[in-house]
Amino acid sequence: MKLNQLTTAVQGDIQGEGGDALVSGFAIDHRKVAPGTIFGAFQGARVNGEDFIADAVRSGAVAVVARPGVTVEGAVHIASDEPRAAFARLAAAFFAPFPATAVAVTGTNGKTSTVEMTRQLWRMAGHHAASIGTLGVTTADERTYTGLTTPDVVTFLSNVAGLAREGVTHLAFEASSHGLTQYRTEGLKVSAAAFTNLSRDHLDYHGDMGAYLAAKMRLFSEVLSLDGTAVVWADDVESGRVIDLARARGNKLVTVGTRGSTLKLVERHPTLLGQGLVIEDEHGQAHKVQLPLIGAYQAANALVAAGLVLATGGDLTTTIANLSRLQPVRGRLERAAIARSGAPVYVDYAHTPDAIEAAIAALKPHAGGRLIVVIGAGGDRDPGKREVMGQVASMHADRVIVTDDNPRTEDPAAIRAQVMRGATGAIEIGDRREAIAAAIAEAGEQDIVLIAGKGHEQGQIVGDLVLPFDDVTVARECAA
Repeated sequence: MKLNQLTTAVQGDIQGEGGDALVSGFAIDHRKVAPGTIFGAFQGARVNGEDFIADAVRSGAVAVVARPGVTVEGAVHIASDEPRAAFARLAAAFFAPFPATAVAVTGTNGKTSTVEMTRQLWRMAGHHAASIGTLGVTTADERTYTGLTTPDVVTFLSNVAGLAREGVTHLAFEASSHGLTQYRTEGLKVSAAAFTNLSRDHLDYHGDMGAYLAAKMRLFSEVLSLDGTAVVWADDVESGRVIDLARARGNKLVTVGTRGSTLKLVERHPTLLGQGLVIEDEHGQAHKVQLPLIGAYQAANALVAAGLVLATGGDLTTTIANLSRLQPVRGRLERAAIARSGAPVYVDYAHTPDAIEAAIAALKPHAGGRLIVVIGAGGDRDPGKREVMGQVASMHADRVIVTDDNPRTEDPAAIRAQVMRGATGAIEIGDRREAIAAAIAEAGEQDIVLIAGKGHEQGQIVGDLVLPFDDVTVARECAA
């Protein structure tokens, strides 16, 4: 494809000659530039891509997307006040076509579970469906490619295009606040967008809750198609903001939850292997569902997923009935092992105060004895939530063990000390394997063990190293 064919996709100042050049690909890392590449030169938190424009041109870049006023010599300068957005639109025009139906999910907690449940519900309905998010890329035949937790826009769009070539017609993907701010998941038509909830997270990046919410709202103010549908978990304190925005834009609206009107959660009670739900549809018809997943937030995620399926043409009766066939999502209240005492051991990705409280609340009704929780906090992330995480865990669990999560470049002992400050009565075991082993060893027959924080992750980040570590595997080894 020629450069001048692509530039019609953006509104920007095209400077320099070379519109007939053939475009071979896109890159935001100058080391990945090859002849024919369009290079995105963006200002980042640590590195300024504008410093590498000359290197990119020497490597064969035919065009550079950058801010106006930036010096670009030897290649076309596509100047834009929002270079990330312009770059995304160009890349989308290059990589297209994409799956006909694409939906996005944002929120502090529940994104991963919701996109995976949406994929499952679509698959049950006979669609060739896939999901992209924290777990990686999960394809229609259940294969998962990991390592794509927060893909850049080039990786994201090339993967989406690859799924389309494989015959995928329906795609659900996570839209994180970082990704929305940096236009990482831009460029394809989003038929429906979902909001799960909002609580404290990523303030090390956004600065305050107002900026964090504003980043999430971009999904509904700019990314969601004007003819698309907003799907909202209506029980969250910030849900009204999303609902008001959707109405102001003229988007269709699907609301779910105890305050929802499309799918109203009338009743929820725990069962031995999950929970029973009574859901009232917008016509007033009640539907009874046996959801094979435990916890109120799992019910919330399932209802949001059902809302996305309905928003993209799913049959109401079939979609609600298929909720009873949903499978657990990796690392999300996943039962990893049974201790020798008979105590079940669960692994969950909960790493915010709200998520920890929700995970504990989900397991409490199933514990005849104590609920033993292993928690830690990640390094190089919002330090303000650490003490609160400790407070929440000690307030709601019967026993708390504070350990290391992913300390990254911070001192692990200092991180633990901040968590311990709020965790009244907790014990501290720095080594994560030893902490997990201790929790399982002391669990009695009626107890439940919850290992929180890392979920599906396959490594522990210490300094600049990623050491092999899987909570599920370690739990099974300690329980053997």
